[in-house]
Amino acid sequence: MKPLQISADTALKLSEKLGVPLEQIMHMPQHILVQKLVELQQEENNEK
Repeated sequence: MKPLQISADTALKLSEKLGVPLEQIMHMPQHILVQKLVELQQEENNEK
């Protein structure tokens, strides 16, 4: 599995938001990353 095709800046921001180490973000399968982003968005929508 190859690393995600995202910029270092994007990976750093995702790492901070998701509370996951940067190395884990870069090697996370894309479908899992998308699922985590959806969950994060739902949490933000529930707070509003």
